[in-house]
Amino acid sequence: MDTLVLLLFVFVLAAFLGFELIQKVPSQLHTPLMSGSNAISGITVVGALLACGVAGGEFGKWLGFAALVLAMINVVGGYLVTDRMLGMFKKKGK
Repeated sequence: MDTLVLLLFVFVLAAFLGFELIQKVPSQLHTPLMSGSNAISGITVVGALLACGVAGGEFGKWLGFAALVLAMINVVGGYLVTDRMLGMFKKKGK
């Protein structure tokens, strides 16, 4: 039970801080920060994997699995958006 409460606390804290930080980023800095944060999001995947393995009980394992799925969506989506934005700077015809 203690592990589940700790994981839930970390999840809520990360969601709140992430929302507050992203909201304050100017649009000119979005692309460079996004490509940097994609690398950092890999840490989230590792944390979600640990949550899947360490969590006690069935609910904790499902919560860890949900964290893993959402972290992977974040990583893959971030790379796709960054690639698309960088594609806007390529010359036409190449």
